[in-house]
Amino acid sequence: MRYDVCVIGGGIHGVGTAQAAAAAGYSVLLLEAKTLGYGASSRSSKLIHGGLRYLETGEWALVREALHERELLLRIAPGLVQRMPFLIPVYLGARRGPRTLRAGLGLYALLAGLRRSARFSVWPRSAWDRLDGLATRDLVAVFRYFDAQTDDRALTEAVARSATTLGAEILCDTRFERATLAGRGYCVEFSGTRQGTAQCLALVNAGGAWAPEIAGAIEAGPPPPPVALVQGVHILGPGQLARGIYYVEAEDGRPVFAMPHPEGILVGTTETAHTGPADQAVPTADEISYLERTYRHYFPGCPWTTMSAVAGLRVLPANGPVGGRFRGARVVLGANGRSAGIYGGKLTTYRLTSGRVLARLRPRLPRRTALADTARLLLAPPP
Repeated sequence: MRYDVCVIGGGIHGVGTAQAAAAAGYSVLLLEAKTLGYGASSRSSKLIHGGLRYLETGEWALVREALHERELLLRIAPGLVQRMPFLIPVYLGARRGPRTLRAGLGLYALLAGLRRSARFSVWPRSAWDRLDGLATRDLVAVFRYFDAQTDDRALTEAVARSATTLGAEILCDTRFERATLAGRGYCVEFSGTRQGTAQCLALVNAGGAWAPEIAGAIEAGPPPPPVALVQGVHILGPGQLARGIYYVEAEDGRPVFAMPHPEGILVGTTETAHTGPADQAVPTADEISYLERTYRHYFPGCPWTTMSAVAGLRVLPANGPVGGRFRGARVVLGANGRSAGIYGGKLTTYRLTSGRVLARLRPRLPRRTALADTARLLLAPPP
């Protein structure tokens, strides 16, 4: 089997790269060891957003890009991405007071282009009793703005379907073993449901939390940058949130979301350094308790029983405090220009990251006739 591009990993960045390459007219093979979206792409906070809190660390360019992509995804994936109201309650003694939030939300709206949907408002005090049981003692203000929500696995699968429609071949339950230099490209070995070898001109490591491990099996591939794996846990409990997504401040000052979910209420996330193998990411009792305390503190009259909990791993730069590390994707190119690795990145900006990977590899790829523009390809839920 011969391909222009081989992609390793079936998360959002892997299927996004496969879609981008297929749309550009290249022949594509994607290998996924388990199922599409198995890792963080099915265990995220399921938000399509600009990243309001990234303004605190000065990542304005990332926020602007993400806000642009949020609007694009609302247009091309209307059945998968929905605009949602977000509510930020502010209490006496909060780390981020009303003035700080008003300034931050104003800047957020400015970076979004000041469109009507980007404007924020203050929820009237007379209607606080309609906020899903939110605690009102010492409540000073409630801000309301809009971002978006998705089903992360469903979005990943929709991008994969788009890639296959454009001619990409996707093999799940197929484990990448190694890649060795062969002529003007690579010989890729794989095993599992399908086993064998494939020839490709360019190789992309989109393994997510497994990317550093995969990098060691690629001859002359790009060495992984210094990264850390950070675990994020979400818990699911019974109930309903009718007013939208609540953006609250946990006991340590970290932001936590309480979100509507088809099966109840989803609460997350944590940020805990993970030092073991990527396959061994599991929610800890402390993380579950932390999220339960946060929910009960803000919704004291609403009973909570954790029905399930999931842990996902994010890839972040190794330097700096967990909460203050850059959240954008880093694309690393191999010395031969025929292999690239993706480290980190946001669900919201997967399309931009995928395009940048392809742009880095394009000098080593033959000329092809483009078939489509990913900014215009509609993404639909499963039939």
